[in-house]
Amino acid sequence: MPTPNNAHRRIVITGMGWITPLGFDLDTVWRRLVRGESGVSKIDRFDASTFPTTFAAQIRGYDFTKFVENPGHHEHAGTHTQFALGAARQAWEQAGLSSAKDLDYRRIGMYLGAGEGVLDFDKYSRVNLAGWDEKTMTVDAKRWAEAAKEHFDPWTEIEQEPNMPMAHLAREFGVRGPAYNCLTACAASTQAIGEAFSIIQRGEADVMISGGTHTMLHVLGVTGFNRLTALSNRNDEPQQASRPFDRTRDGFVMGEGSGIVILETLEHAEQRGATPLVEVIGYGSSADAFRITDIQPEGRGAAAAMLDALKQAGIDPLAVDENGVPYVHYISAHGTGTQENDSIETRAVKAVFRENAPKVPVSSIKSMMGHLIAAAGAVELITCILAIKHQTLPPTINLHHPDPDLDLDYVPNEARPSRVEVCISNSFGFGGQNDALAVRRIG
Repeated sequence: MPTPNNAHRRIVITGMGWITPLGFDLDTVWRRLVRGESGVSKIDRFDASTFPTTFAAQIRGYDFTKFVENPGHHEHAGTHTQFALGAARQAWEQAGLSSAKDLDYRRIGMYLGAGEGVLDFDKYSRVNLAGWDEKTMTVDAKRWAEAAKEHFDPWTEIEQEPNMPMAHLAREFGVRGPAYNCLTACAASTQAIGEAFSIIQRGEADVMISGGTHTMLHVLGVTGFNRLTALSNRNDEPQQASRPFDRTRDGFVMGEGSGIVILETLEHAEQRGATPLVEVIGYGSSADAFRITDIQPEGRGAAAAMLDALKQAGIDPLAVDENGVPYVHYISAHGTGTQENDSIETRAVKAVFRENAPKVPVSSIKSMMGHLIAAAGAVELITCILAIKHQTLPPTINLHHPDPDLDLDYVPNEARPSRVEVCISNSFGFGGQNDALAVRRIG
């Protein structure tokens, strides 16, 4: 295996956790992914019966208070924050930080890719209607302000902010190091983990809590993506609606949740007796410089992000080992299930790996748990870590109609035992944001 050029300061992941539509612990979710189960069903959080899309991968039965030490500290926490608290607690415990001694909490930081909270749509609508003057066809600012004062709840408004999950995590775990949040659409949590990796490389922290959390399963969120015609409309068969790389794909399926990992230097992990899960060996980021809601057609930005991650990892995408196998053994695809994304991501993979591209398995877990938007990348990176642990590739389900233009190995419909040493996780977001992470097996 080539030596990564960041070997002077090796960064490992020692803990991970997630809250997803398929479950709330690592083992349950992994087991369901390997079985090819779907977490998609009809939306019941609000009345979506008149929407073009009436289904999503919705989280049900989750109680964040089981994951925190003092629920009272988080009594106003928004839905996205509640998800993050559960995922972070799992990661913190797996990393052994709850029992670690002599931690320097000023050297433990956070970098999240957290989305905005849920708008209180009913109250928001009432306030807007109260302020509307039908005679002048304008908003009466005084009436609007009076209604807002009467109806809006200050805690609900505050908890909408994307930085609030980070604020709650800081209080829960007492960490006081570098603190950042980004919201680069669907690439946010991959970017967050990549930037957390870079912060530790630069010596600015010893440990970073990183990942993402998001829900857009609310009236405005589903409306917005419907207006963009980005969502599948297969209302009669919701569990079969998310079909990345399939010829009949017609859009993505909304999901929600959180994925959090603990990154630290290998030296710091060894000093405190922690067990590294994987080593992070590369991170790449790029912008398409194209249209806001369209990917650069040839996948140049996506390819650039992958190439940068591989360069930092010291991996030549055109090289093979003594058995003729490329050094990357699995790509967790962005794989949304839209006509555009899946075609262009395939082109990008081919541009990077060229003749090796057909030999590198690619799959999308969005086929099973939907698109977690800002949290998607973190959850998909955790899937890579579990693929390495279990030497198994998760499938792309609902892939029954091969697209003649998409001819890579998408691990269709069934999980596959496989040698997995090195993985890439891809995330691409509206606005042209592209991010890729590379991890490898320890030992």
